[in-house]
Amino acid sequence: MKQVVIRLGGKQYLAAAGDTLEVAKLTQAEGEEFKLPEVLAVIDGAKTKVGTPVVKTEVTAKVVAKKRTKKIMVIKFKSKKRYHRTMGHRQDVTLIQITNIA
Repeated sequence: MKQVVIRLGGKQYLAAAGDTLEVAKLTQAEGEEFKLPEVLAVIDGAKTKVGTPVVKTEVTAKVVAKKRTKKIMVIKFKSKKRYHRTMGHRQDVTLIQITNIA
């Protein structure tokens, strides 16, 4: 089973063909296939190929869905000053599926 380490949106992911990843918001539309630009390493059984800084391997992915994460609450509070602020935040994410590792 061939696995790759890819970098997307400043984060690194370990993935194999058929895996679904939740990554930061991408510009591609739903259903669109695209090539991943930065492949950092390829793991094929006992053989590992690490790039300096990237490996010349073609990895394609397909956008499955675009959604938002669960809301988190951000609270600011200063004691004895009657100051408090409550805000919520939801991050935009994209679900991608790794379709092919060449």
